[in-house]
Amino acid sequence: MLSRNLPVKEARGLRGRTRNRGAAAIVLLALVAGMELAVGPVAAAPHAADRIDGVWRVDGYGTVLSIEDGRLQEYQATAVSCLLGDTARRTGQGGNGPVTYTGDDATVYRIRPAAGGAGAILHFDGSVGDRRLLRLPALPASCDKAAPTGAPATFDVFWQTFEENYPFFAAKKIDWQAVRDRYHPRVYDGMPDTELFALLRDMVLPLYDAHVGIDAGDTGGFGQSRPGTMIPGPGLDQQAQGFVEQHDLVGTRLRTFANGRIGYARLPDGTGYLRISGFGGYDGNSPTYARNSAILDQTLSQVIRPGLRGLVLDLRINGGGSDALALQVAERLTDRAYVAYAKRARNDPTDPGRHTRPQPVRVQPTPDRFRYTGPVAVLTGGETYSAGETLTQALMQRPARTVRIGQNTQGVFSDVLERILPNGWTFGLPNEEYLTPSDGKTFDGEGIPPDIRAGNFVQEIAKGTHDSAFAQALSVIRSQSE
Repeated sequence: MLSRNLPVKEARGLRGRTRNRGAAAIVLLALVAGMELAVGPVAAAPHAADRIDGVWRVDGYGTVLSIEDGRLQEYQATAVSCLLGDTARRTGQGGNGPVTYTGDDATVYRIRPAAGGAGAILHFDGSVGDRRLLRLPALPASCDKAAPTGAPATFDVFWQTFEENYPFFAAKKIDWQAVRDRYHPRVYDGMPDTELFALLRDMVLPLYDAHVGIDAGDTGGFGQSRPGTMIPGPGLDQQAQGFVEQHDLVGTRLRTFANGRIGYARLPDGTGYLRISGFGGYDGNSPTYARNSAILDQTLSQVIRPGLRGLVLDLRINGGGSDALALQVAERLTDRAYVAYAKRARNDPTDPGRHTRPQPVRVQPTPDRFRYTGPVAVLTGGETYSAGETLTQALMQRPARTVRIGQNTQGVFSDVLERILPNGWTFGLPNEEYLTPSDGKTFDGEGIPPDIRAGNFVQEIAKGTHDSAFAQALSVIRSQSE
């Protein structure tokens, strides 16, 4: 669907990292509200809407767009399929800015002609990157044909979508062609849904990728975390909050904000403790990026204030969400602009080594707000997911002293590309890499390692023992504040 990172990165289709629909929301982590950063004013022709009408291929996302008469229609395309995706209606004409389209789920799409008239640029409100659009003379012929809906067609689309878009087969030592050779002979017309679902699940299980999931409706749902870690959910989040209040914040009240997803306490010595369990879902009545951003801005203004002697940022139980919201936190923790990371997508169906040009993503100090530039200790673990990881990656480049304490993060950074199957099921997969600005390194799979390794937080919660990472964080903060 036209959709990185709803209540836990929500990514649908082309847009990326939102989670939706019952089982998928649980299965694919409840990543919160992945909408996208607003595009600044860009010079456009008075009749920009006319200039973007036509058929476009989205570079790197397996998607074709048809734009005509104020309507945007998505098609999800592979070498073996073309399936109807999301739709949106024009809600803004452009003028000195992009032409806007709004989907049925209130997602805002912004399209502007590229400089020099070569193609166009697509942006989603809440995203930290753009998509390049390349004009096509017409829709692919396969988009005009009715797609078969049986088990063989469903298998073919599922396998082919990973074949053309998944970037990490080599890193995970998975021979995807061998996977097809093993499972394809087992697929047949009339295959029961339960049997087909189990087969698709078994195909991707060895990837151990928390951004891979299947929503088979009433038949079932699939999602997983890296071995030795857990999928962060409301139950674990509540346990973690209670543990912190009992063991770490003795005598200090934890105030909660943003629909309970953010907690804050100011310790007696002036150290702040900021706990964030997701980047989105801050308003139960409004899933829009604009509303989530406004609530986060208000919350940060109440907690990032003069007098801070140090800050402990706890991301250990964080299901992810919108990268743009995550960057709002980084923007309150610096008075100097810097590059957080660069983002690129796989864009050659036949060559996993080909990618779009990396887009630098910058942290800009928030204007007209207090910005804290003192020492920060970031607490991480295997339950730090997605946008929680991209914030951790952004803070690695922070000009002021920042120390990571805990364990490796989960190791999933990409927006989630949500796809439709011919039988009506949906599934998600990553197709992007987030690169360090200095050496182009990606932490997918292994996660971001800490500077100081501490005990397993989830195990410490279960045992009711002390919080080793929190204790080390206070020690580091206080030593740097002296």
